[in-house]
Amino acid sequence: MKKLFLSMLCILTTVATHAQNFLEGTALDKTTNEPLEQVAIYFPQLEQGGISNDNGHYRINDLPEGTYNIVASYIGFQTFSQTITIKKGRNTLDFRLYPSAIEMEEVIVSTPFHKLQSENVMKVEFAKIAALKSKGAPTLIEGIGTIPGVDMVSTGIGIGKPVIRGLTSNRVLVYTQGIRLENQQFGAEHGLGVNEAGIESVEVIKGPASLLYGSDAMGGVLYLNPEKFAILNTTEGDLNLDYNTNTQGITSNVGVKSSGDRFKFLARAATINHVDYKAGDGNRVTNSRFNEKDLKMGLGYQATSFKSEIRYNYNQSNLGIPETISTQTTSRTPELPYQKINNHILSSKTKIFFKDSNLDITLGYVGNDRKEFEDHHHHEEHEDEHDHHEEHTTTDDHDEEEHMEAALHMKLNTFTYDIQYHLPKWNKFETIIGAQGIHQSNTNFGEEILIPDAVTNDIGVLGTTHFHLNENNDFQLGFRYDHRNIAGKAYGELGEEGHIPALNRSFNSFNGAFGYKNNISEQFTTRFNIATGFRAPNLAELTSYGSHEGANRFEIGNPDLKNEQNIQFDLALEFKNEHFEFFLNGFYNTITNYIFIAPDGTFINENVVYNYLQENATLYGGEIGFHLHPHPYDWLHIESSYQTVYGELNNGEHLPLIPANNLTNTFRVEFVNEHPWWLNTNAYVTLNTTFKQGKVNVYETVSPGYSLLNAGFGSEVKFLKKSMKINISANNILDKRYISHLSRLKPDGIPNMGRSVSIGVNILL
Repeated sequence: MKKLFLSMLCILTTVATHAQNFLEGTALDKTTNEPLEQVAIYFPQLEQGGISNDNGHYRINDLPEGTYNIVASYIGFQTFSQTITIKKGRNTLDFRLYPSAIEMEEVIVSTPFHKLQSENVMKVEFAKIAALKSKGAPTLIEGIGTIPGVDMVSTGIGIGKPVIRGLTSNRVLVYTQGIRLENQQFGAEHGLGVNEAGIESVEVIKGPASLLYGSDAMGGVLYLNPEKFAILNTTEGDLNLDYNTNTQGITSNVGVKSSGDRFKFLARAATINHVDYKAGDGNRVTNSRFNEKDLKMGLGYQATSFKSEIRYNYNQSNLGIPETISTQTTSRTPELPYQKINNHILSSKTKIFFKDSNLDITLGYVGNDRKEFEDHHHHEEHEDEHDHHEEHTTTDDHDEEEHMEAALHMKLNTFTYDIQYHLPKWNKFETIIGAQGIHQSNTNFGEEILIPDAVTNDIGVLGTTHFHLNENNDFQLGFRYDHRNIAGKAYGELGEEGHIPALNRSFNSFNGAFGYKNNISEQFTTRFNIATGFRAPNLAELTSYGSHEGANRFEIGNPDLKNEQNIQFDLALEFKNEHFEFFLNGFYNTITNYIFIAPDGTFINENVVYNYLQENATLYGGEIGFHLHPHPYDWLHIESSYQTVYGELNNGEHLPLIPANNLTNTFRVEFVNEHPWWLNTNAYVTLNTTFKQGKVNVYETVSPGYSLLNAGFGSEVKFLKKSMKINISANNILDKRYISHLSRLKPDGIPNMGRSVSIGVNILL
């Protein structure tokens, strides 16, 4: 007992000693030498920071010994970044920020070394969700689709999935809460499955990221960053309300978060409710309505050498599946056919800090419960109930839904792990080694079977290093090996329609990446990256055998499909000074064994037979743009960007779902007011021009070009001593009737959304 007491005393003494490590200093304006208040000082690797007071002074306690990167940012000033070594006891760092009209840089989380974009070897797009929402997008994926190089495949406005440089579905991986999101994304009619409430920002890796994330990241990664916990020893809350005139959409969310010396907590609840959207011709698209409920919670603990957080997200979505324009109604309850989806996302992130190194452990669980209700099954159920319960003459809608059998009902449970060890920095090398993997099970409960009951196991090992040669030259190199096994159960009777044979396949892949960044001058930066990626065939491609009612075809999978494997070359050029920014991004992507579906000229049950095939493919294109904010009119911003993608098979056929070329021109103004209650104002006008898409697959039709005019206004005011932000945005102001090339409703001639005005209010509580 005495030995145990002495051991515990030694541990507490060690923790107390570590707790004495702190950093303090002063933040100053470089030009005036005046102190700066409310400067955010942050250690990205430690996920710990503080805020400067009215004297510019800051202090950050409980820092572990070691060498870390520190970032200081403040609106209207250039972001400061420096490496600092924390020693025992008191550490000091004073810094001076340069005034700049360039927007603040953010730390990039989706790449392993957590650096500012200007320090990153890999080009990553970053956007604040609040900025995307201020443009009037009714959903998260609509907003993300405005980022250059990113588009979306849509089924109305409630269902959408990302397209990165012409690749989508299982070729693009989505991360949320630090774990991969698995929700049957193989289906074109399956949406993103994440609510924007509680999402702070999004990062987009446009290109193969298999080195970092494994299979399915061959086309890129959408990385959603959750909102941060409150600053140490503070409590805050906010209320957000939005209304959309087109869909009569009502969106609301409320959140609260609090942080003490050790423990942190946050919670946010949200609801979304939309009626059928109105197209540019004035007609509402029947059953495009949807509603959603969302809850996010987080609990964190942080000590000197240990940090951990647990986050949970529950999302329930009811999504109508539009098929035609018929009955005009403003009902908010989806009619048949519709999807009912329940998502549970649980994640745990732990950091253990040693001297000059640290261990990151991320564990995750995603439970996806997907049901689809169809009209013919409803009639069959109704007839059976009528035959057996003739005495019941009326049934309310709720009871009818409770007794209705889902035509399609799948439960997907996914467990993930990600272990990364950041080795001690040696010379100018920063190195990470790690292991990642998933265990996934799919189970069917409905009458229809799209994919069989199956178990998937992944394991991958990786190593990557960043070499900072000097102030102007950086290199990054990495390798990875993955193994995936898919074991599917047999379904149905041999020789009968719908029979799926048992499956047991293994897939292996080696991948690597090399990048080089050169600061040619203080304003001019060039990046070159070459990376490989891979994707193992999914269950639908391997096992399909039966009629696909929505597409009026009979699909036959191919159990002998091989890995898709690609290699992509990226070149990024950037010029940036105080008043002008320019970028040019180009890519060339070759894919071996690209999987696609095509008819073979035969029929089964009067449906055309489609087979899954493989052939090599090529995609290439890029983005170009500029941002002008001329001196002395720093409040004026003129922005323009152009993006293009080409994709074709080796036989000369164009790939399907390739986005049309797009040009976006924006004129915006931003004013910082010194009025006691009117703090700042911004406004913008955007002309978005989508060009004709004539390079189409043989099973697609040409899409004509169109232009959309959008505008918006925002302001921040003081109300009852609290900050309140108001945003008003109008999209498709001229009520243009158009059909996007990536709309799944295009074959039915159903147009996209017409004029919509969104009004949003954010109130700090």
